[in-house]
Amino acid sequence: MTMRIYVPRDAAAVACGADELAAALKVAAIARKLDIEIIRNGSRGMAWLDPLVELVTPEGRIGYGPAEPEDADSLIAAFAGDGAHKLRVGKPEDQPFLKRQTRLTFARVGIVDPRDLDDYKAHGGLQGLEKAIAIGPAAIVDEVTKSGLRGRGGAGFPTGIKWKTVADAAGPQKYIVCNADEGDSGTFADRMLMEGDPFCLIEGMAIAGVATGATKGYVYIRSEYPHAIAAMNAAIDKARRANVLGKGILGSAHDFDMETRTGAGAYVCGEETSLLESLEGKRGTVRAKPPLPAHKGLFGKPTVINNVLSLATVPIILAQGAEHYRDFGMGRSRGTMPIQLAGNLNYGGLFETAFGITLGELVDDIGGGCFTGRPVRAVQVGGPLGAYFPRELFDTPFDYEAFAAKDGLIGHGGIVVFDDTVDMRRQARFAMEFCAIESCGKCTPCRIGAIRGKETIEKIIAGKDVARNIAIVEDLCQTMKFGSLCALGGFTPYPVLSAIRHFPEDFHGTPQRIAAE
Repeated sequence: MTMRIYVPRDAAAVACGADELAAALKVAAIARKLDIEIIRNGSRGMAWLDPLVELVTPEGRIGYGPAEPEDADSLIAAFAGDGAHKLRVGKPEDQPFLKRQTRLTFARVGIVDPRDLDDYKAHGGLQGLEKAIAIGPAAIVDEVTKSGLRGRGGAGFPTGIKWKTVADAAGPQKYIVCNADEGDSGTFADRMLMEGDPFCLIEGMAIAGVATGATKGYVYIRSEYPHAIAAMNAAIDKARRANVLGKGILGSAHDFDMETRTGAGAYVCGEETSLLESLEGKRGTVRAKPPLPAHKGLFGKPTVINNVLSLATVPIILAQGAEHYRDFGMGRSRGTMPIQLAGNLNYGGLFETAFGITLGELVDDIGGGCFTGRPVRAVQVGGPLGAYFPRELFDTPFDYEAFAAKDGLIGHGGIVVFDDTVDMRRQARFAMEFCAIESCGKCTPCRIGAIRGKETIEKIIAGKDVARNIAIVEDLCQTMKFGSLCALGGFTPYPVLSAIRHFPEDFHGTPQRIAAE
């Protein structure tokens, strides 16, 4: 009987030796004259266990991890025997980290073979597209609107409104553009989705095409994601051959095809108009608005631009109904959010849950606190442009409006944790430096303001005229916040001002931990 083994092809697992592990398992099986099939799945999202090897047994899949190539022989011996091994962790779904999740967008990630369309369909894939074709464009837009789905890329704009605007726009050609230029620190959900369930994104984009009358789609993927690019290209090819893409998709009257495009790594191209400029072969600089991309986007045509997670969530909304999705969450934040836990944590990874869980639960309970064993001091939510929250704000629920009320951002759902050795002056300096490096240069507040901000914070670090320079930084932040053309310059003040506001001791004095460095 063939022994079926899952070894993740997720980039993080590959970085930890998953490819070498898969090869070593084959060698070990051949040496023992065992017949095995190795399936390269996505990651389950428990980063501390990757690479997580899973053996298919009559009781279900049993996980072993984190495994290394040197463990291959003993693992194969265990698989052929009673399954006992020092790396055995049991059924992955019984792990507390997974058990506490509500996986909707990531329901198949880590479970299916990402390059097997039949496996995708066996786990509920294409049900959303089939229903979309059956109910028609107007009803699709209505379902997405009623679900309460908001953009998961950071802006939180209602997806249904964006789709309706494009659907109502006149024009012989419309486009669907997927923003996969995931560049925020501590974020990896887009990559994990594309590598672990690429057909889900394809299905979501096809549904968007049917809903709006768009016949062409592009996935703009950052160049640092070669594994995601390969996974998407392989899946697009298979979807096209199976008539999920192309002329008359699934035998309907709707045409929709798509392809990937690789970005050059500019952070500002995560902003939708800069992305469009880059996609058109131009330098990635921000466009002034109006006109909005929904009216005049790619090549001047009506264009839907959504994040990976937004589009990948649409299939389950169509398959299960708007009410099913809307029942999760709180306030105006409906459904689930794939939260990425990173930084100084014991249990980092991908945690999908309904909106409403508190920041403290995520950091202390789910993440298990700092792996250094030191107290958590600061948490940055929302990438390099997100605010730093102190422990006093850990009761804040994960909700767009709740975070905005505390001068924070949810952004793309990335959480980076710092222990009590962090120097918040240097974190503020980093924010300005990051903005200066990544600015497209189109507007003065961002282009010049970030450089002046970095220089002024360096004076504060050096202890020069601290009070006056803090006042200059605060004034500069207001100029950047209200004068910048896009969120790069407009949101850089969030980490800077939150560091000054919540951690004043680092700016107005010389804390012992800093003096000791």
